[in-house]
Amino acid sequence: MSGALQELRVIARIETDFPTKFGIPRQAGVVEELEGRIVFEPEYRNPDALRGIEGFTHLWLIWQFSEAVRSNWSPTVRPPRLGGNTRLGVFATRSPFRPNPLGLSCVRLLRLEQDPARGPVLRVSGADLMNGTPIYDIKPYLPYADCKPDATGGFAPDAGARLHVVFSPGAADAVPQGKRDALRGVLENDPRPRYQDDPARIYGMDFAGMNVKFRVENGELTVLSVESVKKPRIN
Repeated sequence: MSGALQELRVIARIETDFPTKFGIPRQAGVVEELEGRIVFEPEYRNPDALRGIEGFTHLWLIWQFSEAVRSNWSPTVRPPRLGGNTRLGVFATRSPFRPNPLGLSCVRLLRLEQDPARGPVLRVSGADLMNGTPIYDIKPYLPYADCKPDATGGFAPDAGARLHVVFSPGAADAVPQGKRDALRGVLENDPRPRYQDDPARIYGMDFAGMNVKFRVENGELTVLSVESVKKPRIN
């Protein structure tokens, strides 16, 4: 006999440098230089709930694809990795368009902070989440159980080729020193949709309070300009 279903509760939200989906790494851990802060909802700001967490280097985050909530679902999707033209089963992909829009990410725990106004806050790196993403649960990563060295990656065996990034004169100087490595890591991993490859197209990406314009040709990404915009809350 099954028990009654319990509604999922948002326990926290993450603060990151991505106000929109564009540019977010396709998987967690691809850009370790990216930092974020997990801020708990008032009901879950009890320090006892995090007792012992600093003994782990990595955490699993279970979260919601908040920009992909739909009332229906499709059994097949078109992974961008395959050019957006090949259909595969939704359960054979990490597409955000799922029966339940749940994401799973492994992040590095940098430290536990105490915020006078918001209680315990987790500083993490390598997150692939948009600013404000709701988090349903946090679990420790266990190397003896979670690491599978002999695993295969199906149609996505690796992260793909990295781009060579160059900055136009003056563009690099517009990026704060503390954000340069993170921005370069994001750009090296090609933030464009996989099926787009127009060397004449200029892309715009919002990141860490900046709008970054760039184009890509022959494996080289050129940053054309960097301008300040309203920044999401992350220290």
